[in-house]
Amino acid sequence: MSFAPHSLEALRGAGFDAVIDVRSPSEYAEDRVPGAINLPVLDDAERARIGTVYVRQSAFLARKMGAALVARNAAAHIEGPLAGHGGGWRPLVYCWRGGQRSNSFASILSQIGWRVSVLEGGYRGYRALVKEALYDRVFAPRTVLLDGFTGTAKTAILRRAGEMGAQVIDLEGLANHRGSLFGGQGGQPAQKAFESALAQAIGTLDPTRPVLIEAESSKVGDRVVPPSLWRAMQTAPRIVIEAPLAARAAYSLRDYADIAVDPARLDATLDALVPLQGRERVAAWRALAASGQLGDLAAALMTHHYDPRYARQSGRETRRVAARLRAERLDPAEIDALAAEVVAHLG
Repeated sequence: MSFAPHSLEALRGAGFDAVIDVRSPSEYAEDRVPGAINLPVLDDAERARIGTVYVRQSAFLARKMGAALVARNAAAHIEGPLAGHGGGWRPLVYCWRGGQRSNSFASILSQIGWRVSVLEGGYRGYRALVKEALYDRVFAPRTVLLDGFTGTAKTAILRRAGEMGAQVIDLEGLANHRGSLFGGQGGQPAQKAFESALAQAIGTLDPTRPVLIEAESSKVGDRVVPPSLWRAMQTAPRIVIEAPLAARAAYSLRDYADIAVDPARLDATLDALVPLQGRERVAAWRALAASGQLGDLAAALMTHHYDPRYARQSGRETRRVAARLRAERLDPAEIDALAAEVVAHLG
């Protein structure tokens, strides 16, 4: 049976017991329907081999070889991950475009007696729904930005506000990046996977309540914020966190402790600032790093790099400042208090 949802909301609300992605592991790794498990009917090597036979020998031989491999892999899945499911189990199956791979696997599952459906259009159909949600729709909830200079603990305050009941979208968490030159955290998801996670997060929001988002540029690391959300962010009012330079430098040292203990990574990141700051200044920063004066380095980076960039951007902003919250220490207790104030301002 074919399943053709008209929106991501319809897909989420369909109530399938499982969603099965039968594409190859590399296809699955790039992006997938949220919550889908990967039970490939052809792995990457098998898929490449079948494709070569199709091009160099014949389509008939490729289909025959593919059918044998699909049957063999399906048997392994049925005897393995799917062995415990009873007769009423209701899975949704998809491949790249709802073609041979998903229909072949679904046919085998249906012969067992499971109530299987195939996602019409496959992953490409799902991807069209994501694009419609993020590129074509107007972002509905009232948006409020959490803003402030580098080191004002905005991400920590945002996440704590979420724990206190506020609606939040954590762009840095979804993009696995802290939003600055030093912000890498071991690899970002592909753009498509970032958009899938973002669309999933947006789909859980109550559009009648405000949503808090950290002020970012149009990119978080290398991941691009889709246009519907970016347009909402550009016109959103701001809650601004303010704190002394010393407190911000101390907080940044704690937040970026992974870089502080990795001299090679720190040096490479400083080197990337040469085109913006010049060799002489970066050499002075490297000397601070080499001598272990990391607090002074953090303060210097904020004074000469991050703060001027923030000030230039803020000077171009026309968004209303809804509130300014003053911090002094940015320790856990103060972050909790600031988060509570943010939640109160959201109403």
